[in-house]
Amino acid sequence: MMENCWTFVSYAHIIVQMMTMGYVLYRFARPFMRNRHGAVCTGIAYFATMLVLYVIPFEINNFTAYSIGMLSALYVMCRADRRNFRQKIFIAVTFFALRWLSVYMVGIVTEELYQRIISAVYMVEHPYAQLTAYIVVEILDVAVKAAVAGISAGYIIKAYAYKNENMSVKEILMLIVPSVTGMTGYGIMQYYQAYLDINVREPVSGVYHILAFLHFGISIVTIVVVTVLFQNIRARQEEKLQNELLSAQIDSTEKHIAQVESLYQNIRSVRHDMTNHILTLERLYTGGREEEAKAYGVELKNVLSEMAGEINSGNPVTDVILREWKKEAEKKKICFHSGFYYPKYSRINAFDISVILNNVLQNAMENAEHFPAENVDGDTSYIFVHSYHRDNAYMIEICNSFTGELQWDLESELPVTTKRKPEAHGYGQVHGYGLANIRRVARKYSGDIAIDVKDREFRISIMLMMDDG
Repeated sequence: MMENCWTFVSYAHIIVQMMTMGYVLYRFARPFMRNRHGAVCTGIAYFATMLVLYVIPFEINNFTAYSIGMLSALYVMCRADRRNFRQKIFIAVTFFALRWLSVYMVGIVTEELYQRIISAVYMVEHPYAQLTAYIVVEILDVAVKAAVAGISAGYIIKAYAYKNENMSVKEILMLIVPSVTGMTGYGIMQYYQAYLDINVREPVSGVYHILAFLHFGISIVTIVVVTVLFQNIRARQEEKLQNELLSAQIDSTEKHIAQVESLYQNIRSVRHDMTNHILTLERLYTGGREEEAKAYGVELKNVLSEMAGEINSGNPVTDVILREWKKEAEKKKICFHSGFYYPKYSRINAFDISVILNNVLQNAMENAEHFPAENVDGDTSYIFVHSYHRDNAYMIEICNSFTGELQWDLESELPVTTKRKPEAHGYGQVHGYGLANIRRVARKYSGDIAIDVKDREFRISIMLMMDDG
C-alpha cells in the first residue's frame, strides 16, 4: 500500500505540474490573442498533449515530449487567431524557455530541501512521515515553479505595450535570443551532469547545483529584462514619432486655418460689394447696355467660382488641401483629378484625413514632377485622388505617374527614401517617414495601407474603418 501511495503521489505531481503550466501558458497567451476562447484552447492543447505523451507506452525523452507539446499549443494559437504569427512564435519560444528554466531552478531547491528533511532520524523510522513530507514538498515544488514562470510571464505581458501590432523579423530575433541562449546553457549543463553520472559515476556536487541555479535564474531574468528594455525603447520611439506627427498636424492645422480665413475674408469682401455689383448690373440693363451687363455678370461669376473652387469634397479642411495641391499641380503642368469625398457621418476626424492627404500628395507630387513631360509613349504626368466606401470600410486611393524603382524596408514593409532626411522634420516628408505617418493614422481607425507599383504608376490604397464595430 505504501508503494502504491508513493507511485500515486509521483504521478499526481507530474500531472498537476503539467496542468499548472498549461494554465500559465493560457495566462501568457491571453493578452496577445483576439479572444479568451483561443487562449483557453491553447492551454488545454498543451496540457492534453503532454498528458497523452506521458501515458503512452513507448519511451520518449523529455525535451522531445515538451517540444511536441509546445508545437501543438502553437498550432492551436495560430488556428484560433490567424494574425501576427511571429508574435505567437515569440510566445511559444519564451514560454518553452521559462518552463524549462523555472522547473529545473526550483527543482534544485526543492530536491535539496527534501533530501535534508528525510535524512533526519525520525523520518527514517517513520515511512508515513516521509510520504507526508514528500507530498508537502511536491505541492511546494509545483506552486513555486508555477509562480516563477507566471510572474516572469506577467512582467513580459505588462511591459509588452504593442500586443496588437505585427512583430518584425528583427524584433522576434532580438527577443528570442535570450530564451535560446538560456536553453543552450541548460542543455550544456544537463550534458555535463549526464556525463558525470555515466562515466565518472560520482554524484553531482553542490557547486554544480549552485552554478545551475544561478544560470537558470539569470537566464529567466535576462529574458524578462531584454523584453522590458526593448519595449521601453520602442515606446520612446513611438512617443517621438507621435510628437512629430502631432507637430505636423498642428502645422497643417494652422496652415489650413489661415487658408480658410483668407477664403472667408474674400467671401465677406464680395458680400460687402455685392450691393454695388447688383446696382451696377441694374444700371447697365436699364440703360440698354445688355452686352456690357452680360460681360460684367460673367466676370462676377468667374470671381465667385474661383473663390468657391472647383473641388467640393464635403469638408472645408479637405477642400482647402485638395485645392492647394491642385494649384501646385497646375503650376507644374501635372494633370490633377479629384474624386474625393469626406465621410461626414463617421468617426473619422478631418485632421487625420488631412495628415493622410498632405503626406500622400506630397509624395505623389514629387513622383509626378520627376516624370518626363515628353516620352515615347506620349504619357503625361498625372495625380488622381479617389475615395469610396464599402460597408464599414472607407477607402482612399491615390495614384500618380512614376518612374524608377522603390527600395523596400523589410522591417516596416514600406518604401524607403533615397533622400537624406532633414534635421528639422517638415510636414509631408518623402517616402518612409510620410508613409509611416499615413499607416499610423490608418491603424488608428483599425485599417492599413497597401502600395503597388505597376506600369509606371505608383498607387497607394488607404483603408479606414468608419465605425468602431
